[in-house]
Amino acid sequence: MNMLQTDIKFIPGVGPKRAEILNKELDLFTLGDLLRWYPYRYIDRTRIYYVHEIDNSMAYIQLKGKITAFETFGEGRRKRLVAHFTDGTGFIDLIWFQGVRFIESKYKLNQEYIIFGKPALFNGKWNIAHPEIDPFMDESDRPGGLMAMYNTTEKMKNHYINSRVMHKIIENAFGMVSERLPESLSPDVVKQAGLISFHDAVENIHFPKTPHLLRDAEFRLKFEELFFIQLNIVRYASERKLKLNGFIFREVGKNLHTFYKKHLPFELTNAQKRVIREIRKDTATGKQMNRLLQGDVGSGKTLVAIMCMLIALDNGFQSCLMAPTEILASQHFETFCQMLSEMDLKVALLTGSTKKKERGVIHAELLSGEIDILIGTHALLEDVVRFRNLGFVVIDEQHRFGVVQRARLWEKNNQPPHVLVMTATPIPRTLAMTVYGDLDVSVIDELPPGRKPVQTVHRYDKKRGALYQFLREQIQQGRQIYIVYPLIEESETLDLKNLEEGYEHIKEAFPGFTVCKMHGRMKPAEKEEVMRQFVANEAEIMVSTTVIEVGVNVPNASVMVIESAQRFGLSQLHQLRGRVGRGADQSFCVLITPYELSSDTRKRIEIMTETNDGFVIAEADLKLRGPGDLEGTQQSGVPFNLRLADLVRDNAILFRAREIAEELIEKDPKLEQPGHQILRQQLSRLSGNRYEWGRIS
Repeated sequence: MNMLQTDIKFIPGVGPKRAEILNKELDLFTLGDLLRWYPYRYIDRTRIYYVHEIDNSMAYIQLKGKITAFETFGEGRRKRLVAHFTDGTGFIDLIWFQGVRFIESKYKLNQEYIIFGKPALFNGKWNIAHPEIDPFMDESDRPGGLMAMYNTTEKMKNHYINSRVMHKIIENAFGMVSERLPESLSPDVVKQAGLISFHDAVENIHFPKTPHLLRDAEFRLKFEELFFIQLNIVRYASERKLKLNGFIFREVGKNLHTFYKKHLPFELTNAQKRVIREIRKDTATGKQMNRLLQGDVGSGKTLVAIMCMLIALDNGFQSCLMAPTEILASQHFETFCQMLSEMDLKVALLTGSTKKKERGVIHAELLSGEIDILIGTHALLEDVVRFRNLGFVVIDEQHRFGVVQRARLWEKNNQPPHVLVMTATPIPRTLAMTVYGDLDVSVIDELPPGRKPVQTVHRYDKKRGALYQFLREQIQQGRQIYIVYPLIEESETLDLKNLEEGYEHIKEAFPGFTVCKMHGRMKPAEKEEVMRQFVANEAEIMVSTTVIEVGVNVPNASVMVIESAQRFGLSQLHQLRGRVGRGADQSFCVLITPYELSSDTRKRIEIMTETNDGFVIAEADLKLRGPGDLEGTQQSGVPFNLRLADLVRDNAILFRAREIAEELIEKDPKLEQPGHQILRQQLSRLSGNRYEWGRIS
């Protein structure tokens, strides 16, 4: 049996009870799992601090001194033990909430100890809760060098499994490894990327001999994590291109020509022309297209989609567009009908609220091929919806649809249609390569002529007089205004109260004008009615939560006021700002915050006022927030468990990993060469048992 497969309960210091906790809390089952439970930071144990040096910036410290007295406080479960500790430069309290009797008998007064832990300030006095304590002998007995710190959970700590215990268990596990750990990458990859061996990397990530070796170990293990994700994606993309035949759109015919020459609402930008050429090339190859189209709100993605659907129609195929909400689907439907009104073709709308009788007609006309373009919501995925020959699918706002839902669209045909996924959420390059790495990416990076960039300003919440005067002037010029309040689930009741109060306050401040309000708890019909009222300009001001974030197009709304802007992330602020600036008038976005702001928040607000470029904002957002729970990562078919690598900080390693993965798959698409067997095994170990999501956008 492979040593790495040893059950963790057989590792010295673990046993059945601790094994059960490690299984449940950290998902660790084998010796191999344990060796891949990497430290999250390191502490230099050679450094000893003095009590008088302690300040707020210190995470963990080591002190040398004596316990002068013990005191107990509280009764029963609330009992705590406090030891007064000094090193001659000052005093600090050591506190225990558990194991009180055991601690008091274990440590002696006025004997020299080394203590280690995290200092905290309480009632103006420094303390360390549950410190590690070692008797001080002489310099040579001190723990030396860098000591690894491990993440643990509350439940583990309650069972006395802290970072130090984890360190000891991992040390015991490594001690059981009698031979060198087997390599997890092929020799050519190790050589090309200039990596140290897997064995040396694991040893030095847990027990670094020098800072230099620790850096080499981190590079090796980060590279490996990112490399397998990229290899997985690149291999899938290559397989799909080899295996999946797509419909061939041979010609550009009368529908597109007529539209282009007679009905084009405005001159195409160079970016739009480039994207249409890319799609045209994809659909003519005989391979199935899977393309992600990124472009800021208002950059003209819908027009690109319409023109590509006309190419599909010229080749005898139907198209469909799937939108995340009914409001958005209806809006797309109106846009399509308006732009294609002079053309001899049929567009239909299918949503949850389409009447039963109408549905029957739509189903029949789809099958007979009378309907050329169908627009709808999730309702398109129902089994009863069958096309005569669906050749082109557009999905609006990627993150609203899971992979499984997109797969259902494929089942409408014996051959998969071409897929264009449109998103107005700019995705930083590192994320796009990782989450949407098997889609080809097109970007529309210029605004249509006549569109003016939105002007963004920052105002403080105590100074509203001048702002309200400005809003009145805008309304008198015939414009409409959004006022958006944050709504966070954890504080939903309080936030809705703020929204209600804000709504009443705005009604008082703007007498003579109609103010409407909208939030997520309203019934769909109520929301539709409020939206209709606003679109029809029957209300001048809409007070709302972020439900307006996605997609509603009101060209006449030219001012967006965002209350408590400090509570929004950058990309959300950018999405909200995209609701204005849709007409030819100059539009404005006003960010309102209190005076006191953290440096991160101030940076976010500055970025918003300085740039309208969605990609700059997305990159900055990723840097400020970190990738966190990546939107839709679970949909991408990526075994996305990054233990060590970080998409933001390690993007240089990510790009290198991608390059090497692409070169490798080009030479050996199926990983059949003798040295590459190890890569195949590792990929299947990481992927586990999965449906072939890589085939779906």
